[in-house]
Amino acid sequence: MKQLLYGMLCLALVAGCSKDKNDDENEVKIGKDFTENVSGVELEMVYVQGGTFSMGATEEQGDHCSGNEYPIHSVTLSDYYIGRYEVTQGLWEKVMGTTIEQQRDKNSSNYNSLRGVGSDYPMYYVSWNEAVAFCEKLSQLTGKKYTLPTEAQWEYAARGGGKSEGYKYSGSDEIDEVAWYSGNSNSSTRPVGQKLPNELGIYDMSGNVHEWCSDWYASYSSAQTDPTGPETGSDRVFRGGGWGTYIYEGDCRVSHRGYYYPSHRYDWLGFRVVLLP
Repeated sequence: MKQLLYGMLCLALVAGCSKDKNDDENEVKIGKDFTENVSGVELEMVYVQGGTFSMGATEEQGDHCSGNEYPIHSVTLSDYYIGRYEVTQGLWEKVMGTTIEQQRDKNSSNYNSLRGVGSDYPMYYVSWNEAVAFCEKLSQLTGKKYTLPTEAQWEYAARGGGKSEGYKYSGSDEIDEVAWYSGNSNSSTRPVGQKLPNELGIYDMSGNVHEWCSDWYASYSSAQTDPTGPETGSDRVFRGGGWGTYIYEGDCRVSHRGYYYPSHRYDWLGFRVVLLP
């Protein structure tokens, strides 16, 4: 009987230790980066300490700024976490169950090129609506609340947050150090994280694929705290550069803004996720 009780106690302790280990892997510790394990695929999240920054066409952004990057305005953000990498094809398949080829085939023949295929390549051919659905399903799988970044969260992270050194691109003034764009991509995406990271340790925010944000597109307004964009609109914002971006147009800069219909998919447009503490 003593041996039986001892054996049961050992099994309980082993099970408890195993559970604690799994919990630790996905645990959110305020102020620390963490890794989410999603059905065997890792999702690395970077902690971004909140702060106040100047959003828009600041001086280091140069001469290629568009009118929609003005006025420069002060934005204050609370703490959040953002994906170290763009959502990969491997993670997308685990969460949504479709491949890059299947996503491509949902489009008309006007958009049918594959721009890099592999589990560690960024996901593309994803509409804004599908990116939101991904966040909702990821939240169900993990028990956390994942979303698309707001436009302000995206730009603050791209600039390096409170560690910003004032670069034109995300992590450097030299585009080839940090981004895949028209000048070096050979018209294809690349596995995430191959270039240098920015000041926060985040990759590919100036190149590889453009990235959906949560906001409806509209002109900038005055200083704000934790802005989420207008309540209605026709287009959703995307940010960052991509494999087909021409450098002379300045579209890889951290303040550059773009927008498209939320139902559309493209071979140059993906996303990354955000989590609030």
